[in-house]
Amino acid sequence: MWQVIGQDKAVEFLRCSLDAGRLAHGYLFSGPRHVGKMTLAQNLAQALNCQEEDRPCGSCRSCHTIACQNHPDVQVIGRGNEGSAETPKKEIGIDQMRQLQHAASLKPYEGSYRVFIIDGAEHLSEEGANSLLKTLEEPAPNVILILLTTDYGLLLPTIVSHCQRIELFPVPSPITEQELIQHWGAAAEKAEVLARLCHGGIGWAISALNDDRLLQERGQKLERLISLHDASIEQRFAYAAQLATQFAKNRDSVREELELWRGWCRDLLMIRAGCANLVANIDKEALLHRQARRYSLTQIKGFIKAIGAALQQLEQNANPRLVLEVLMLDMATERKAGYA
Repeated sequence: MWQVIGQDKAVEFLRCSLDAGRLAHGYLFSGPRHVGKMTLAQNLAQALNCQEEDRPCGSCRSCHTIACQNHPDVQVIGRGNEGSAETPKKEIGIDQMRQLQHAASLKPYEGSYRVFIIDGAEHLSEEGANSLLKTLEEPAPNVILILLTTDYGLLLPTIVSHCQRIELFPVPSPITEQELIQHWGAAAEKAEVLARLCHGGIGWAISALNDDRLLQERGQKLERLISLHDASIEQRFAYAAQLATQFAKNRDSVREELELWRGWCRDLLMIRAGCANLVANIDKEALLHRQARRYSLTQIKGFIKAIGAALQQLEQNANPRLVLEVLMLDMATERKAGYA
């Protein structure tokens, strides 16, 4: 049973490939965070090693151990393998890829295929990427590599060309809401809020339903970001310095915070454009309406553009403090600008 939600096209493609015996040695699953890339990768690994006729059955020993990440022939590789969940390593390095290369040369221990899932493939170091490319160019029999990425444009073009690329898309809010109610027992009101807040990343909505701390932490971050709209330049620079320090420890957490800010500005834009029904932060709709009255469409577009530019520069390894201080200046300039 394929457990990934809202990715019917991707599932059908993989199912047909399995039935026809036309499998690629490398797959590249790309899409936003929390849309189900890891779930789809594990489902494919289960289907490749399932012991039943209807694959993946989800209940045989092989499917169960893969779901528990305890199967000897299925390995997940990522930045967290050598760091920690709170402070992952900056890159997936050459040593990890050399270990993969050695493991890929071995026959499966108990399954039909050895499956290697590279989580966050865009974080491969240059040496690690070149080592992976060799494995893709000279694949061993019964070895499948699955690369997961939020942006395949950050990968070497030669790596992309050696993989079957499958795009995963944000799950529509109505589907997320329905799934939360029917399969996770969410109350209708909470399901609606989470379905809007997750921006198509159903994995986050499920996690937030089971862990109230995620919503609490999100609320605290959002309050801090909202307060920046009235902050002095000194307060903005202090926030930039704090984020820069945080970036050195955990880059993803800073990107998520800036994405949260961009999402807030997007909601302001929807309200100013007369599309309040498309607002994501429906739990703070009254505040959004009050704040939206303070800005023009041009100003809000400027906010969104400035945040997007900062995110892009951070991806390109620009100096984080400089990038964030420029962002604070850009946001302050837009705030002072008159209506256009």
